[in-house]
Amino acid sequence: MGNGAIAIIDYGAGNLRSVVHAVSHAGLDAIVTDDASTIMNAPGVILPGVGAAADTMDNLHRRDLVGVVREVITAGTPFLGVCMGMQALFTLSQERGAHRCLDVFPGTVRRFAPGLSIPHMGWNRVHQVAAHPIWDGIPDGAHFYFVHSYYVEPADPAIVIGATDYGVRFPAVIGRGNVVATQCHPEKSADAGLRLYANFGRIVSGTLPMAVPSAGAPA
Repeated sequence: MGNGAIAIIDYGAGNLRSVVHAVSHAGLDAIVTDDASTIMNAPGVILPGVGAAADTMDNLHRRDLVGVVREVITAGTPFLGVCMGMQALFTLSQERGAHRCLDVFPGTVRRFAPGLSIPHMGWNRVHQVAAHPIWDGIPDGAHFYFVHSYYVEPADPAIVIGATDYGVRFPAVIGRGNVVATQCHPEKSADAGLRLYANFGRIVSGTLPMAVPSAGAPA
């Protein structure tokens, strides 16, 4: 996808620093930015995030980044969403009401059922339910770190490439075409998380081919 630093989108996300540290530790060249031109011309883009859907979307709108995110995905730029950065890709979040999100993928973000300890916090196995280059060198069932009270329910279950069990089996990682997104926090997931970031960097550089259907415009 050419030269240049991966753009880590800065819209005020709380986990920005830890993502930057992990990406650097994984050997990736990255820049933190909210500049539309920089993001759209980057060879790869990461959308981090923690917190509530309404705040995330408000901050993206405030910085005029909603259209930018959709454009880079439609253009086929390798894209990685992390935690809230994954949930924001779906149509609607039910967190504290109903909130429209980016609608890149049809689906709803739902709260875990009553009776479970919320938030779901700690280390859980991620089961690789579909082949994807992001899994290169990561064993099936590897432990990743989670902190969340909501999970995504995609309209198309075929986009789920990794799943975790917590009262329900929920999507831990999704992937279609140029887009990969994780509910877990790779930046807090030790070696497996660093490998996932490194694999994304290899996808961006073209040294790890995307052996999945093209999705310049995910559906």
